[in-house]
Amino acid sequence: MNKKVLVIGEMREGELRNLSFECLAAARKIAGEGEVVGALFGENSQQRASQLIQYGADRVLVSEDDNLKKYTTDAYRQAVIQLCNNENPESIILGHTSMGKDLAPQVAAELQSGLISDVVDLEVEGDNVIFTRPIYSGKAFEKKQIEEGPIFATVRPNNIPALEKDEARNGEITSVDLSIKDLRTIIKDTVKKSTGGIDLSEANIIVAGGRGVKSAEGFNTLYELADILGAGVGASRGACDAEYCDYSLQIGQTGKVVTPDLYFAIGLSGAIQHLAGMSNAKVIVAINKDPEAPILEVADYSIVGDLFEVVPLLKEILKKEIYSNA
Repeated sequence: MNKKVLVIGEMREGELRNLSFECLAAARKIAGEGEVVGALFGENSQQRASQLIQYGADRVLVSEDDNLKKYTTDAYRQAVIQLCNNENPESIILGHTSMGKDLAPQVAAELQSGLISDVVDLEVEGDNVIFTRPIYSGKAFEKKQIEEGPIFATVRPNNIPALEKDEARNGEITSVDLSIKDLRTIIKDTVKKSTGGIDLSEANIIVAGGRGVKSAEGFNTLYELADILGAGVGASRGACDAEYCDYSLQIGQTGKVVTPDLYFAIGLSGAIQHLAGMSNAKVIVAINKDPEAPILEVADYSIVGDLFEVVPLLKEILKKEIYSNA
């Protein structure tokens, strides 16, 4: 199979998100011996374009148009549509992020294409690409394919491994002029509530706390554990509702969906709404004093005990292990 695949890269604070490299790996699989074309918009695009080449793109299209410096639906929709019309790709791939979830349906509708969202795996069988995506809050999976028109898909973070970086790989980087007009929204400044730490959607290790942490001060011990592990910190909705932490840390059906390699569920009961956001983690470690807590049924490893006794011991063990191997 030889197809042209367009990958819309995504940057955060001037740096490429790891998910862009995962999208390139998916595109490379779809394209076969065909061409993978990357696209980047906004500030620092020119400087970051070579990274897309190193992770699998054959060439990269770049636009630093002033209207594309900050994401708006109108501006990015126009930009992607123009690139699709110019390049005529058989497939378009984006990350399943807040940007991708907003942008992809609008572009797919304008291109009269089907859209397969939240892809966690894909297989190529001859000329057919079969995508796997979770349904029913992750309790089941379905396989889907688009039979007519361009293939359009968004990829969930941390599911399709990026290709190995090849710094010797070469490819063409081209600046393109795009006509962005009639914007309904212009973003002049963005004010974010800073929670620090690692982006949960791309974190390989997550330390998450629930109501059992008991207080905002109790969350400090989770931050300390996360620092030792180089992990992100998450929370259940119950912990957020109790004001132990900010809602930006919420994981679950109404929060973030994460798929880390290692997930610590600490003081978390494991309500079905929370499981919907993390049950696909590769390894789950639960710490809970209730032997009947639902989280223990899905955990790979469980410690039944008081988290305020267990976590300090765990921190000391990890420190000794890490420092002895340093």
